[in-house]
Amino acid sequence: MLKLEEFFSLEGCPVADLFTDIQYPWEVIPRIAQLLEELIEEKRSTYREVAPGVWVGEGTTVAATATLQGPALFGKNCEIRPNAFVRGNVIAGDGVVLGNASEVKQAILFSGVQLPHFNYVGDSILGRGAHLGAGAIVSNFKSTKEPVKVRIGDVVIETSMRKFGAIVGDGVEVGCNAVLNPGTLIGAGSLIYPLTSVRGSIPGGMICKGRDELVPYRAK
Repeated sequence: MLKLEEFFSLEGCPVADLFTDIQYPWEVIPRIAQLLEELIEEKRSTYREVAPGVWVGEGTTVAATATLQGPALFGKNCEIRPNAFVRGNVIAGDGVVLGNASEVKQAILFSGVQLPHFNYVGDSILGRGAHLGAGAIVSNFKSTKEPVKVRIGDVVIETSMRKFGAIVGDGVEVGCNAVLNPGTLIGAGSLIYPLTSVRGSIPGGMICKGRDELVPYRAK
């Protein structure tokens, strides 16, 4: 479960070219800051700067009570709502929603991602149309302060990253107050039940009802 197509089609990805020369999806995360410098320079003529180092595309709205720390770049028709917190090194596509009391840092958000209520996303990549329910958290730092490991079945992969949240595939729905623990992988189209604590890897097209409780998702 490490083929890129198991997570993303790259449609709606604001930096699709970045994924062509990597082995693991999370390898992109430490490169966000450098990439932002290039993107901001490229977009200066068509984007507007709404705070120092924070640039947004046409149709994007920013609430007066949002807190914006650059560098960051949001695409067209995004909504940065009241009390949202952009904490630097964020690349977002078009139509992204960052809502009340939601915080994002060191992350790539594909087009259509929604973080509408009381969410935290750090050091992560969220695919096109991924949605976090109210209070859902993507945790990016282990309590033991050790580098994050990725577990796929019995296989353990060392990432050498002290902070790494999750790889969340296209169209994933994460229920209210769920927690994605550091190093979590969720394949495209899966659903995570509310109040669930998730770790390891969830294949695409599944419903995660709890630890070790997975069933195929049959959309109605």
